[in-house]
Amino acid sequence: MTITQLEYIIAVDTYRSFVGAADKCFVTQPTLSMQVQKLEDTLGVKLFDRSKQPVIPTEIGSEIIAQARVLLAESEKIKEIISDRQKELSGELRVGIIPTVAPYILPKIIQGFVEKYPGVKLIVWEQTTEQIIQQLKMGTLDCGILSTPLHESSLTEVPVFYENFVAYVSKNSKLSKKKNIVPDDIDMEEMWVLNEGHCMREQVLNICQRRKATKGYQHFEYNTGSVETLKRMVDMNNGATILPELALADLNEKQLDKVRYFKSPEPAREVSIVMHRNFLKRRMIEALKNEILNFVPKRLRSKKKKEIMDI
Repeated sequence: MTITQLEYIIAVDTYRSFVGAADKCFVTQPTLSMQVQKLEDTLGVKLFDRSKQPVIPTEIGSEIIAQARVLLAESEKIKEIISDRQKELSGELRVGIIPTVAPYILPKIIQGFVEKYPGVKLIVWEQTTEQIIQQLKMGTLDCGILSTPLHESSLTEVPVFYENFVAYVSKNSKLSKKKNIVPDDIDMEEMWVLNEGHCMREQVLNICQRRKATKGYQHFEYNTGSVETLKRMVDMNNGATILPELALADLNEKQLDKVRYFKSPEPAREVSIVMHRNFLKRRMIEALKNEILNFVPKRLRSKKKKEIMDI
Protein backbone atom coordinates (compact mmCIF):
# COMPACT_ATOMS: atom_id res chain seq x y z
CA MET A 1 0.00 0.00 0.00
CA THR A 2 1.42 3.39 -1.02
CA ILE A 3 0.55 7.04 -0.44
CA THR A 4 0.03 7.40 -4.19
CA GLN A 5 -2.53 4.60 -4.22
CA LEU A 6 -4.39 6.27 -1.34
CA GLU A 7 -4.38 9.55 -3.26
CA TYR A 8 -5.85 7.78 -6.28
CA ILE A 9 -8.74 6.11 -4.44
CA ILE A 10 -9.57 9.38 -2.70
CA ALA A 11 -9.61 11.13 -6.09
CA VAL A 12 -11.93 8.49 -7.58
CA ASP A 13 -14.25 8.87 -4.59
CA THR A 14 -14.19 12.66 -4.85
CA TYR A 15 -14.84 12.92 -8.58
CA ARG A 16 -16.76 9.63 -8.96
CA SER A 17 -14.94 8.93 -12.19
CA PHE A 18 -11.67 7.17 -13.08
CA VAL A 19 -11.17 9.56 -15.99
CA GLY A 20 -11.84 12.65 -13.88
CA ALA A 21 -9.63 11.36 -11.06
CA ALA A 22 -6.77 10.64 -13.45
CA ASP A 23 -7.06 14.16 -14.90
CA LYS A 24 -6.89 15.75 -11.42
CA CYS A 25 -3.94 13.53 -10.45
CA PHE A 26 -2.10 14.34 -13.72
CA VAL A 27 -1.75 10.70 -14.76
CA THR A 28 -3.30 8.61 -17.51
CA GLN A 29 -6.52 6.78 -16.75
CA PRO A 30 -4.93 3.30 -17.33
CA THR A 31 -2.14 4.16 -14.87
CA LEU A 32 -4.58 5.24 -12.18
CA SER A 33 -6.88 2.24 -12.78
CA MET A 34 -3.94 -0.15 -12.56
CA GLN A 35 -2.83 1.28 -9.21
CA VAL A 36 -6.38 1.13 -7.80
CA GLN A 37 -6.63 -2.50 -8.97
CA LYS A 38 -3.28 -3.31 -7.32
CA LEU A 39 -4.51 -1.85 -4.04
CA GLU A 40 -7.73 -3.86 -4.27
CA ASP A 41 -5.68 -7.02 -4.91
CA THR A 42 -3.44 -6.26 -1.92
CA LEU A 43 -6.40 -5.68 0.40
CA GLY A 44 -8.47 -8.51 -1.06
CA VAL A 45 -11.61 -6.36 -1.39
CA LYS A 46 -13.36 -4.33 -4.09
CA LEU A 47 -13.24 -0.62 -3.30
CA PHE A 48 -15.51 0.59 -6.12
CA ASP A 49 -18.61 -0.60 -7.92
CA ARG A 50 -17.52 -0.03 -11.51
CA SER A 51 -20.92 -1.10 -12.91
CA LYS A 52 -22.49 2.16 -11.66
CA GLN A 53 -22.23 5.51 -13.37
CA PRO A 54 -21.00 7.61 -11.74
CA VAL A 55 -18.64 5.18 -10.01
CA ILE A 56 -19.47 4.68 -6.32
CA PRO A 57 -17.49 3.05 -3.51
CA THR A 58 -18.61 -0.27 -2.11
CA GLU A 59 -19.71 -0.41 1.53
CA ILE A 60 -16.28 -1.53 2.72
CA GLY A 61 -14.68 0.79 0.18
CA SER A 62 -16.34 3.80 1.86
CA GLU A 63 -14.82 2.82 5.20
CA ILE A 64 -11.37 2.29 3.73
CA ILE A 65 -11.48 5.57 1.80
CA ALA A 66 -12.50 7.45 4.97
CA GLN A 67 -9.46 6.01 6.74
CA ALA A 68 -7.29 6.80 3.70
CA ARG A 69 -8.28 10.47 4.04
CA VAL A 70 -7.12 10.42 7.66
CA LEU A 71 -3.81 8.72 6.76
CA LEU A 72 -3.18 11.16 3.92
CA ALA A 73 -3.92 14.13 6.17
CA GLU A 74 -1.45 12.80 8.73
CA SER A 75 1.23 12.36 6.07
CA GLU A 76 0.70 15.96 4.94
CA LYS A 77 1.53 17.15 8.45
CA ILE A 78 5.14 16.19 7.78
CA LYS A 79 5.23 18.89 5.09
CA GLU A 80 3.71 21.33 7.58
CA ILE A 81 6.47 20.62 10.10
CA ILE A 82 9.08 21.44 7.46
CA SER A 83 7.20 24.58 6.44
CA ASP A 84 6.97 25.72 10.06
CA ARG A 85 10.71 25.30 10.48
CA GLN A 86 11.32 27.36 7.35
CA LYS A 87 9.08 30.12 8.79
CA GLU A 88 7.74 31.00 5.36
CA LEU A 89 4.19 30.22 4.35
CA SER A 90 3.88 28.61 0.95
CA GLY A 91 1.49 26.44 -1.02
CA GLU A 92 -2.19 26.55 -1.89
CA LEU A 93 -4.98 27.56 0.48
CA ARG A 94 -8.39 26.50 -0.87
CA VAL A 95 -11.18 28.51 0.72
CA GLY A 96 -14.95 28.31 0.40
CA ILE A 97 -17.03 31.34 1.41
CA ILE A 98 -20.78 31.95 1.48
CA PRO A 99 -22.22 34.66 -0.83
CA THR A 100 -23.67 36.71 2.04
CA VAL A 101 -20.17 37.20 3.52
CA ALA A 102 -17.90 37.24 0.46
CA PRO A 103 -18.56 40.75 -0.97
CA TYR A 104 -18.06 42.44 2.39
CA ILE A 105 -14.72 41.01 3.46
CA LEU A 106 -12.92 39.47 0.46
CA PRO A 107 -12.22 42.72 -1.45
CA LYS A 108 -10.85 44.23 1.78
CA ILE A 109 -8.43 41.46 2.73
CA ILE A 110 -7.17 39.76 -0.45
CA GLN A 111 -4.57 42.34 -1.46
CA GLY A 112 -3.13 42.57 2.06
CA PHE A 113 -2.97 38.79 2.42
CA VAL A 114 -1.25 38.30 -0.93
CA GLU A 115 1.30 41.02 -0.19
CA LYS A 116 2.14 39.58 3.23
CA TYR A 117 2.32 35.98 2.04
CA PRO A 118 3.56 35.93 -1.57
CA GLY A 119 4.33 32.21 -1.33
CA VAL A 120 0.68 31.34 -0.74
CA LYS A 121 -1.71 30.85 -3.64
CA LEU A 122 -5.18 31.75 -2.37
CA ILE A 123 -7.95 29.91 -4.25
CA VAL A 124 -11.47 31.00 -3.32
CA TRP A 125 -14.88 29.56 -4.26
CA GLU A 126 -18.14 31.34 -3.45
CA GLN A 127 -20.63 28.59 -2.59
CA THR A 128 -23.59 27.75 -0.36
CA THR A 129 -23.09 26.42 3.16
CA GLU A 130 -24.17 22.92 2.13
CA GLN A 131 -21.67 22.81 -0.76
CA ILE A 132 -18.81 24.03 1.42
CA ILE A 133 -19.56 21.50 4.17
CA GLN A 134 -19.55 18.68 1.63
CA GLN A 135 -16.22 19.77 0.14
CA LEU A 136 -14.62 20.18 3.56
CA LYS A 137 -15.58 16.60 4.36
CA MET A 138 -14.16 15.38 1.02
CA GLY A 139 -10.95 17.35 1.49
CA THR A 140 -11.31 19.47 -1.66
CA LEU A 141 -11.37 22.64 0.50
CA ASP A 142 -8.94 23.51 3.30
CA CYS A 143 -11.35 25.80 5.12
CA GLY A 144 -14.63 27.62 4.79
CA ILE A 145 -15.84 31.03 5.95
CA LEU A 146 -19.37 30.31 7.12
CA SER A 147 -22.13 31.36 9.44
CA THR A 148 -22.17 29.03 12.44
CA PRO A 149 -22.91 26.98 14.50
CA LEU A 150 -23.27 24.13 12.00
CA HIS A 151 -23.71 21.25 14.47
CA GLU A 152 -21.37 19.04 12.39
CA SER A 153 -19.27 16.74 14.58
CA SER A 154 -16.68 16.14 11.85
CA LEU A 155 -15.89 19.86 11.51
CA THR A 156 -13.97 22.33 13.68
CA GLU A 157 -15.36 25.88 14.01
CA VAL A 158 -13.26 28.88 15.01
CA PRO A 159 -15.50 31.97 15.53
CA VAL A 160 -13.97 35.13 14.04
CA PHE A 161 -16.63 37.83 14.41
CA TYR A 162 -20.26 38.44 15.33
CA GLU A 163 -22.11 40.60 12.81
CA ASN A 164 -25.33 42.40 13.69
CA PHE A 165 -28.36 42.31 11.43
CA VAL A 166 -30.11 45.58 10.53
CA ALA A 167 -33.33 46.41 8.72
CA TYR A 168 -33.21 48.29 5.43
CA VAL A 169 -36.58 49.92 4.75
CA SER A 170 -38.35 52.07 2.18
CA LYS A 171 -40.26 55.22 3.09
CA ASN A 172 -43.53 53.34 2.59
CA SER A 173 -42.55 50.65 5.10
CA LYS A 174 -44.13 50.68 8.56
CA LEU A 175 -40.62 50.31 9.97
CA SER A 176 -39.49 53.68 8.54
CA LYS A 177 -41.48 55.51 11.24
CA LYS A 178 -39.46 53.89 14.03
CA LYS A 179 -36.01 54.87 15.24
CA ASN A 180 -35.18 51.42 16.63
CA ILE A 181 -37.11 48.22 16.07
CA VAL A 182 -37.82 44.83 17.62
CA PRO A 183 -38.57 41.60 15.71
CA ASP A 184 -42.29 41.89 16.47
CA ASP A 185 -42.41 45.12 14.43
CA ILE A 186 -41.62 43.22 11.21
CA ASP A 187 -44.43 42.51 8.76
CA MET A 188 -43.40 39.52 6.65
CA GLU A 189 -45.78 40.57 3.89
CA GLU A 190 -43.45 43.43 2.97
CA MET A 191 -40.15 41.60 3.44
CA TRP A 192 -37.70 40.66 0.68
CA VAL A 193 -35.65 37.60 1.70
CA LEU A 194 -33.08 35.28 0.17
CA ASN A 195 -34.23 32.08 -1.52
CA GLU A 196 -33.98 28.56 -0.12
CA GLY A 197 -30.50 27.14 0.43
CA HIS A 198 -28.96 30.25 1.99
CA CYS A 199 -28.31 30.12 5.72
CA MET A 200 -28.99 33.84 6.09
CA ARG A 201 -32.57 33.23 4.95
CA GLU A 202 -33.06 30.90 7.93
CA GLN A 203 -31.48 33.44 10.27
CA VAL A 204 -33.77 36.21 9.01
CA LEU A 205 -36.82 33.98 9.42
CA ASN A 206 -35.62 33.13 12.93
CA ILE A 207 -35.44 36.85 13.70
CA CYS A 208 -39.01 37.23 12.53
CA GLN A 209 -40.03 33.92 14.14
CA ARG A 210 -42.38 33.25 11.25
CA ARG A 211 -42.05 30.74 8.40
CA LYS A 212 -44.79 31.85 6.03
CA ALA A 213 -43.99 32.49 2.37
CA THR A 214 -42.55 35.92 1.62
CA LYS A 215 -43.45 37.20 -1.82
CA GLY A 216 -43.10 40.95 -1.50
CA TYR A 217 -46.20 41.54 -3.58
CA GLN A 218 -49.36 39.55 -4.15
CA HIS A 219 -48.67 38.87 -7.84
CA PHE A 220 -44.90 38.66 -7.74
CA GLU A 221 -42.48 36.22 -6.13
CA TYR A 222 -38.75 36.90 -6.35
CA ASN A 223 -35.95 34.40 -5.66
CA THR A 224 -32.39 35.63 -5.24
CA GLY A 225 -29.17 34.61 -3.52
CA SER A 226 -27.78 38.14 -3.44
CA VAL A 227 -28.01 40.52 -0.48
CA GLU A 228 -27.19 43.41 -2.82
CA THR A 229 -30.18 42.53 -4.99
CA LEU A 230 -32.46 42.59 -1.93
CA LYS A 231 -31.23 46.10 -1.15
CA ARG A 232 -31.96 47.24 -4.69
CA MET A 233 -35.45 45.72 -4.53
CA VAL A 234 -36.19 47.93 -1.53
CA ASP A 235 -34.71 50.97 -3.32
CA MET A 236 -36.81 50.41 -6.43
CA ASN A 237 -39.93 48.59 -5.24
CA ASN A 238 -40.53 49.58 -1.59
CA GLY A 239 -40.86 47.04 1.21
CA ALA A 240 -38.04 46.08 3.57
CA THR A 241 -35.25 43.57 3.98
CA ILE A 242 -32.62 42.48 6.51
CA LEU A 243 -28.92 43.20 5.85
CA PRO A 244 -25.71 42.13 7.59
CA GLU A 245 -24.02 45.14 9.16
CA LEU A 246 -20.89 45.01 6.98
CA ALA A 247 -23.15 45.61 3.95
CA LEU A 248 -23.64 49.20 5.16
CA ALA A 249 -20.06 50.23 4.40
CA ASP A 250 -20.77 51.25 0.80
CA LEU A 251 -24.16 52.91 1.34
CA ASN A 252 -24.58 56.59 0.49
CA GLU A 253 -26.17 59.11 2.85
CA LYS A 254 -29.66 58.67 1.36
CA GLN A 255 -29.44 54.90 1.72
CA LEU A 256 -28.15 55.11 5.30
CA ASP A 257 -31.39 56.97 6.17
CA LYS A 258 -33.21 53.72 5.34
CA VAL A 259 -31.32 51.70 7.98
CA ARG A 260 -33.07 50.78 11.22
CA TYR A 261 -31.18 49.11 14.06
CA PHE A 262 -32.65 46.53 16.41
CA LYS A 263 -32.92 47.17 20.12
CA SER A 264 -30.56 45.20 22.38
CA PRO A 265 -29.97 42.30 22.35
CA GLU A 266 -29.43 42.79 18.63
CA PRO A 267 -29.90 39.76 16.36
CA ALA A 268 -26.54 38.76 14.91
CA ARG A 269 -24.73 35.99 13.08
CA GLU A 270 -21.57 34.22 14.14
CA VAL A 271 -19.05 34.03 11.29
CA SER A 272 -16.36 31.37 11.66
CA ILE A 273 -13.51 29.74 9.83
CA VAL A 274 -14.50 26.08 9.55
CA MET A 275 -12.16 23.16 8.91
CA HIS A 276 -12.31 19.39 8.95
CA ARG A 277 -11.38 18.15 12.43
CA ASN A 278 -8.18 16.65 10.95
CA PHE A 279 -7.37 19.91 9.20
CA LEU A 280 -4.01 20.89 7.80
CA LYS A 281 -2.35 24.20 6.86
CA ARG A 282 -2.85 25.61 10.35
CA ARG A 283 -0.47 28.53 9.91
CA MET A 284 -2.04 29.59 6.62
CA ILE A 285 -5.53 29.42 8.08
CA GLU A 286 -4.41 31.38 11.14
CA ALA A 287 -2.91 34.02 8.84
CA LEU A 288 -6.23 34.29 6.98
CA LYS A 289 -8.11 34.62 10.26
CA ASN A 290 -5.79 37.41 11.43
CA GLU A 291 -6.22 39.28 8.16
CA ILE A 292 -10.01 39.18 8.62
CA LEU A 293 -9.69 40.37 12.22
CA ASN A 294 -7.49 43.28 11.12
CA PHE A 295 -10.35 44.46 8.88
CA VAL A 296 -13.38 43.76 11.07
CA PRO A 297 -14.39 46.61 13.44
CA LYS A 298 -13.63 45.85 17.10
CA ARG A 299 -17.31 45.97 18.07
CA LEU A 300 -17.93 42.90 15.90
CA ARG A 301 -15.33 40.81 17.72
CA SER A 302 -17.56 40.35 20.77
CA LYS A 303 -21.00 38.75 21.05
CA LYS A 304 -21.87 40.78 24.11
CA LYS A 305 -25.46 42.17 23.95
CA LYS A 306 -26.14 40.15 20.81
CA GLU A 307 -28.50 37.28 20.17
CA ILE A 308 -26.84 34.80 17.80
CA MET A 309 -29.32 33.50 15.23
CA ASP A 310 -29.25 29.78 14.49
CA ILE A 311 -29.27 28.52 10.89
